[in-house]
Amino acid sequence: MIPVTVMVMTLNEAPRIKACLDALQNFNEIIVVDSGSRDGTANIAAENGAKIVHFSWDGQYPKKRQWALDNIETLNDWIFFVDADEIVTPKLVQEIAALFDGVPDCAGYFVKGRYVLDGQVMTFGLCNNKLALIDKTKMMFPVVNDLDCPGMGEIEGHYQPVLRVGFLEERIGRLKSYLLHHAYGTQQQWHERHERYARWEVCMNEAKAWPEDPDTRREAMKSFFRASRFRPQLAFLHSYIVKAGFLDGLNGYKIAADRYKYYKMIADISYDRSRTTN
Repeated sequence: MIPVTVMVMTLNEAPRIKACLDALQNFNEIIVVDSGSRDGTANIAAENGAKIVHFSWDGQYPKKRQWALDNIETLNDWIFFVDADEIVTPKLVQEIAALFDGVPDCAGYFVKGRYVLDGQVMTFGLCNNKLALIDKTKMMFPVVNDLDCPGMGEIEGHYQPVLRVGFLEERIGRLKSYLLHHAYGTQQQWHERHERYARWEVCMNEAKAWPEDPDTRREAMKSFFRASRFRPQLAFLHSYIVKAGFLDGLNGYKIAADRYKYYKMIADISYDRSRTTN
């Protein structure tokens, strides 16, 4: 068994949680941190071998993932955060297992997520990159100024864990294999979810609350991107042309177009807020 504790954050994930957990059976501990699901998520998770921890947010820091790191006793210091809409592939399991045949030489590892749309795995185009495999003694989620920002609530937003004081010189690695990210539901679900994300991101921009990305190259690119007036266009071109999303056919175009829509949403919300405050 792989000496890594997998943590899955859930809220009403009954349709997806079993498939997620089925892919994690090679890890020696699986913990589902559930926020009062009413659809049987916790029962399904328990039936599939997961330890269930119940979470109720008090509206303050720490948020859910950091709370789990602080308060849940685990078999391992290494934690792998997996979302309920993600399926860890056998190749990724093998890569992580090989990593722990020895002693990992990094404090954490970025994991790629390939989007799945209409049953098609996106081979090209934009992929999701998260610092999801971390040594909890060396890394933590930062406190950011977003308690008054709408959109995220109890869960940490679109930012990465950071190195703890005393471990600032530790390296961050990248795994080659990927997981499958079933992030798309109906178009209405996508729009409602990304409107929440957009309002949160506008608030983060206004508060200048973004923590520094532990990867200096990523931080430089993000800083440039956030400052650009052409974020929607750049997001589309990056996914469809630079990352060759066009090779995935129509679905590659859809994902690139959705990136445009998301950043256009951010720009529109930001513009509307600037008009009402001036």
